[in-house]
Amino acid sequence: MIWNFSSPVLELATASGHPATSFWGIIEPYFTFLFSLSVFLIAFLIVLENRNPSRTVAWLIVLNFLPIVGFILYVLIGRNVRKRKLFRHKFISNADVLKKLETRPRPLLKESDFWMYPHLASKRRLLNLMTNVSQSPFTVHNASRILTNGDETFRQMIADMSEAKDHIHFQFYIIRHDATGQQFKQVLIDKARQGVKVRVIYDGVGSVGLDRAYIAELREAGVEVATFFPVILPFLNNKLNYRNHRKIVVVDGKIGFVGGLNIGDEYLGKDTRFGFWRDSHVQLKGEAVYLLQNIFLKDWFFVTGQNVNNDRYFPPLGEIEEEEIIQIAASGPDSDWELIWQMYFSIIATAQEKIYITSPYFVPDDSITMALKTAALSGLDVRILLPSRPDHHTVFWASRSYFQELLEAGVRFYLYQPGFVHAKILLVDGLVASIGTANMDIRSFQHNFEVNAILYNSNSVAKLEADFFDDLKDSKELTLADYQRRPWHHRVLESIARLLSPLL
Repeated sequence: MIWNFSSPVLELATASGHPATSFWGIIEPYFTFLFSLSVFLIAFLIVLENRNPSRTVAWLIVLNFLPIVGFILYVLIGRNVRKRKLFRHKFISNADVLKKLETRPRPLLKESDFWMYPHLASKRRLLNLMTNVSQSPFTVHNASRILTNGDETFRQMIADMSEAKDHIHFQFYIIRHDATGQQFKQVLIDKARQGVKVRVIYDGVGSVGLDRAYIAELREAGVEVATFFPVILPFLNNKLNYRNHRKIVVVDGKIGFVGGLNIGDEYLGKDTRFGFWRDSHVQLKGEAVYLLQNIFLKDWFFVTGQNVNNDRYFPPLGEIEEEEIIQIAASGPDSDWELIWQMYFSIIATAQEKIYITSPYFVPDDSITMALKTAALSGLDVRILLPSRPDHHTVFWASRSYFQELLEAGVRFYLYQPGFVHAKILLVDGLVASIGTANMDIRSFQHNFEVNAILYNSNSVAKLEADFFDDLKDSKELTLADYQRRPWHHRVLESIARLLSPLL
């Protein structure tokens, strides 16, 4: 497979004796041969990597039909570098954190204690999985509060950060320097000047447009700021695949936040392109905050080399009257297991009555698709809420290519109408809820650093379910008949995007 890179302009110039084009005429065969060889070797390496067959086929199709574009894309996002080697210095043992938790007057929930919660008996398989692969314990003495949309979330975050006495840890995939970003910046600066230790992590791709002056102002005030995988030369950088998609705030080691919201005006519905922005976050108090803290500090160690792990960041929590079982599930390229992927599958597979999903990006793999189809065919109430408009067109059309088979199995789809829905929620049987940063797609499952809070039978699960049904009132159900009447060009877009879905 050899491509001809000559052009009429070059040929005409060569005929006229122009020295530059004469030089090109000499090197063109060598360039063509080397480029063709490199594409062939990439195709050979893709096969040798023993990827998922669908991913292998997708990359080979791209390389065959778009050799130059495919070559660049593969260099940017396709290389399956040795992740364990890349992240080998990211590892900090959980032993110290677990020891701190185990020395508290109230012990952690262990597998042998599950019998104390008979309402969770049907979730024993899920609990065992989460115990075995997550390295994250079940914490019992917690209180959670669901925060609906940006106004409520940002207001609570700023209120809690303003009361910080010792430290603020602030980590987001996207931080804007717009009005919302300026408001958070001022709080961080004010607290740093008051002597509070403030650390900030932002992702090098998600926050690529963040103004340098914004960062400089933070640092001048004493805020420690670090970039996760800065991308200086994108076309030569092999780290575009491994982004830190987490959104974490920890205040004094006692209050934590996690969810779908980044920092920017669009998350308050001020972006005219999307209009109203529907999202969810959760505020945590209690032992689960230790686990969020641990995740932040591991990421801080990775980006700065500073091993910050003393007792001031895991303070006594005081009395927590509530008793909520909460687990923090984190996954990423540094994990032995794709925990959130396995967790989603297990939660769905163990459902007995109902499965409710809200996700902005829905590109399930074969296992998730089969679990949803099986649940619906078994008579379970399976409903999925998705955006009605795209923000990433390829993902948007790829997600719709899954509708036919799922609709035929009895899954019900709803398209959110007032604006853009960005919440990442999984609800099962009114007993288990996942809320966090992970989307229902391969990028979140395998390539990005993500974190979710898993809530078990609390008022927060009921609140999330109530919010879900409120969202359905603002949504239009898509029936199989409606879907089959879609325009022909939608079918073409879906088919093309479906071919690329293993790469999304």
